[in-house]
Amino acid sequence: MSLLRTNFPGSGDFGSLFRLLDDYDDHRSSRNQRAVHSFSPRFDIRESEDAYHFDGELPGIDQKDIDIEFSDPQTLVVKGHTEREYHSEPPAEAKEGKDTDEAKPTHRFWASERSVGEFQRVFSFPTPVDQHNVKASLKHGILSIKVPKTTAATSKKITIE
Repeated sequence: MSLLRTNFPGSGDFGSLFRLLDDYDDHRSSRNQRAVHSFSPRFDIRESEDAYHFDGELPGIDQKDIDIEFSDPQTLVVKGHTEREYHSEPPAEAKEGKDTDEAKPTHRFWASERSVGEFQRVFSFPTPVDQHNVKASLKHGILSIKVPKTTAATSKKITIE
């Protein structure tokens, strides 16, 4: 996958085609993993003179559930997982003396739209990057990553003895 997505909002007549291709790709990659739900978080990617800047939407995901690593010198991998959490009160009769082992949820979903399961994004850089000075933060559901570019490599002449 290249650094930039092919699915740009406002791509005119081709926007729906790009979404269709992305959906097909997601379907093909998940065919062998039916039991594991996955999703692909969206990232804004900017390039400045000295670094690449990533801002990704990961609402409700704890910092401990996100891994950021380099799979090779020019490939950044952001992966992790999230689960559904519910904060609603149990019914009153469940509180009044019924054994909690016997009480099973009696709800049914009308919609299930939240992103849950595992996620992974892979970004390949067109230029060398400084892996040792990468900075990342997670605030208000936005994962921000700054990946500095390396300075131009200087050549070294080797003398033959």
